Amino acid sequence: MTPSIHRPSARGLRGPDLPPVLSETAWRDRRRVLKLLGLGGGLLAAGPAAAWAGDRCDPGQATYPASERWVPAWPPAGGKELYPATRNPTWKQADRALTPEDAAAQKNNFYEFLPGRAGPVHRYVGDFEPDPWKVEIAGLVEEERAVDVDEIARIAPLEERVYRFRCVERWSMVVPWTGLPMAAFVKWCRPTSEARYVKFTSFLRPEQAPGQRRGGSYPWPYYEGLRLDEATHPLTLLVTGIFGHGLPAQHGAPVRVVVPWKYGYKSAKSFVRVEFTRDEPGTFWSDLQPLEYPFLSNVEPDVPHPRWSQATETDIGTGDRFPTRPYNGYADEVAKLYAG
Repeated sequence: MTPSIHRPSARGLRGPDLPPVLSETAWRDRRRVLKLLGLGGGLLAAGPAAAWAGDRCDPGQATYPASERWVPAWPPAGGKELYPATRNPTWKQADRALTPEDAAAQKNNFYEFLPGRAGPVHRYVGDFEPDPWKVEIAGLVEEERAVDVDEIARIAPLEERVYRFRCVERWSMVVPWTGLPMAAFVKWCRPTSEARYVKFTSFLRPEQAPGQRRGGSYPWPYYEGLRLDEATHPLTLLVTGIFGHGLPAQHGAPVRVVVPWKYGYKSAKSFVRVEFTRDEPGTFWSDLQPLEYPFLSNVEPDVPHPRWSQATETDIGTGDRFPTRPYNGYADEVAKLYAG
C-alpha cells in the first residue's frame, strides 16, 4: 500500500511551521543575513551592485556574470584554490542561454527545507551546517570507510560543465556545474564485482532542516539510487560547485549528484552515505508513489506524469516555454543504456 503524502499547497508554504520570510529588520542585520543565506562577505562589503559586476570567462568559452551574492560563507569542497575550474570544452555551452545565477539560486526543490514544491529554499537554510562533512562508503566495496568531502573533491581534477537541468515539475534551467566524473568517484570507492547499483543517502538533521521537522509521512532521510552503468556514464557528475564557486545550501552543499538526462530528484543532494548493492535499491519518491516516480525516471516528453504532461518545460530564467527533448537533449549519449 502506498503511504499517504502530506503535500502542502503553494499557499501554505509560509505557514507557522516554517521560518518566516526575512523581515526588513533581519536584512539590516549583517550577521543574520550571512547565516540565513549562507553568503560570503564580498557582497555586503561592496554593496548590491557587486552582484552582477563584470563577466568571468576563460578564453574562447561562454561567459556568465561574476557574482559574490551566492558564494557560501563556508569553504568549498577541496579548497578555494580549485574554483573556478576549467570548463570542459565538450560541455561548454547548451542550446540556450545560461540561466542567471539569481534565478537558479532562488528557485529550488529541496523538501528537507521547503516541502511542497519548488520555491525560495534559500530563505530556510540558515541553520544548515555543511562544514565539516563526512561521507560514508559502504556496501559491496573492498573497504567500508568514512571520508572527508575535501578528499572526495580531489579524487580527480575538478571541471566545469554547462548542463540543462529538468525538474519533474516542468521547470528547467541551464547552469555551469563544477565537479568531477562520477565514474572516477565510483572507481575510487572500489566496489566489488557483485555491485550493480549505487544508493545515495542524504543527511538527517531536523534541528537544521525545517522540512524534516514537519516531515509528515516523508521517510527521512532522502535516498536515491542509480544503476552502476548510469552512475559511471561520462555525463554523470559528482558536483561540488556552481557558477564558479562552491555549492550554496539550496543547491545541495557541499556535494551532490547531477544526472542531466533524468528528472532532478534523481540527482541526490547533500549526501552523507554511498552504498553499493547487488539488488535495485528503493528510492524516496518511488517508494512513496511508484506510479508517479519510477526508478529510472528518465526525461521522456511522450511519457506524461500521471497528473500533468511532460511535453513542455518553462525556463526559470526567461519564462519561455520550450518543447521537452527526449533524455533532456542527451539522447545521443545515453539512449543506448536503455536499448533492448
